[in-house]
Amino acid sequence: SAAIAREEESHFGGNMASPAGCKHYVRSCLLRAPCCGKLYVCRLCHDAEENHQMDRFQVREVQCSECQTVQQAQQSCKQCHVQFGEYYCDICHLFDKDKKQYHCQPCGICRIGPREKYFHCEKCNLCLAQDLRGNHKCVENVSRQNCPVCMEDIHTSRIGAHVLPCGHLLHKYESLFFKYTYRCPLCMHSVWNMEDHWDQMDKEIAQSPMPTEYQGATVKIICNDCQAHCTVPFHVLGMKCSSCGSYNTAQEGGLIQIKVDIIL
Repeated sequence: SAAIAREEESHFGGNMASPAGCKHYVRSCLLRAPCCGKLYVCRLCHDAEENHQMDRFQVREVQCSECQTVQQAQQSCKQCHVQFGEYYCDICHLFDKDKKQYHCQPCGICRIGPREKYFHCEKCNLCLAQDLRGNHKCVENVSRQNCPVCMEDIHTSRIGAHVLPCGHLLHKYESLFFKYTYRCPLCMHSVWNMEDHWDQMDKEIAQSPMPTEYQGATVKIICNDCQAHCTVPFHVLGMKCSSCGSYNTAQEGGLIQIKVDIIL
């Protein structure tokens, strides 16, 4: 499951739709868009058809799908008493089947629950899975930025997301990104336990001595994992951090010492 709580969503598939909902939600009413006055089953259907977005929080009126009565947004029809949704939030104006949703006041939106599986981290300012309580690196307001790979919003995303060891967030499907790199695209910190890989690099470097003119050469580096600055032996396969042993390093300058044998 995703490490952060997703925004409310439906589990409909394909283009399924019915008088009691759309492919996004199961509900028995239409929302009157406060922006254009048109009736849509949901804000997502509206946004797909119009050249502007619906503000869910400004919705004031709905139309019953059974008796077509237009009325103030509420959970049940005032005329025929049909229930518009098993779950209703009078802040987000969300109607849907019951999926253990809950409205998180600090997040400002409804999340898929159940509530007891999540807690709201005040510093990160989003709902996280309970197993991350006291077990994650906080980054202030971390979800109030786009996914660094797909550039889509994370805080209100209906797509699962994960917390990386460095504290940054990435959409779940962007895990394919790490088939080609092992570093966070924002801070370059390693996202996996790389100890076995570093051991393999030790062996490869030991078996691949540098040419004579580069033996003894050193270089200044900064480690992306522990942030240490150090001077280490130069090698084309990688420079190992003398502080934590990581090869996830970046060169800070040119070669600063080269041992040269002069033959007279």
